[in-house]
Amino acid sequence: MADLSAFPITSRWAAQHPDRIQLYSTPTPNGVKVSIMLEETGLPYEPHFINIGENETWGPEFLSLNPNGKIPAIIDPNGPEGKPFGLFESGAILLYLAEKTGQLLPSDPVRRYETIQWVFFQMAAVGPMFGQLGFFHKFAGREIEDKRPLERYRNESKRLLGVLETRLEGRDWIMGEEYTIADISLLGWVRNLIGFYGAGELVEFDSLKRVPAWLERGLARPAVERGLAIPARPA
Repeated sequence: MADLSAFPITSRWAAQHPDRIQLYSTPTPNGVKVSIMLEETGLPYEPHFINIGENETWGPEFLSLNPNGKIPAIIDPNGPEGKPFGLFESGAILLYLAEKTGQLLPSDPVRRYETIQWVFFQMAAVGPMFGQLGFFHKFAGREIEDKRPLERYRNESKRLLGVLETRLEGRDWIMGEEYTIADISLLGWVRNLIGFYGAGELVEFDSLKRVPAWLERGLARPAVERGLAIPARPA
């Protein structure tokens, strides 16, 4: 049985199954990337719900695994060279799990790097812009009288959706016929933009054709449906 005692986070969120990947997360757009990936690959894992509303990521136990204080993070008891390995940043975790399993990342070098570039596109552009739009449209930012920040993030979010719309011309998935970590990285964010943030009308989502169809295909995948609800929120 794997010994995870070297990871202080396990003193607060104890591993009942230490031989499985330990997932510390919340079902947010970034969090569900990893739960969906784990569901898609079939890797055994144990999810731990981290209450970001109660600032649990800023406690010393969580910070010991991710000093940036953000979900998700994992511990793989069977990491490189068979040793326990901790990792944070959702994009890095997607790449790690893809390479660990040989799934959802093309083996051809050109297609591999092309897939990775779209993951980076999500990390660098889609996530930050959609998140800011959500803040200024739905949360505390909506009370700010100066609407220039909202307009900026709305316009940039519309532009990014346009990039995806163009990319999906003639393609079912970001990489064509092959569903990959590029799709996994983006699905939760587009879903959140029009769902939880309620910004569909703001970004004229209904004017798009390919992105909504891609989103519908993605959400119909059983692993995606399961992953979107993991870790389960306490009743």
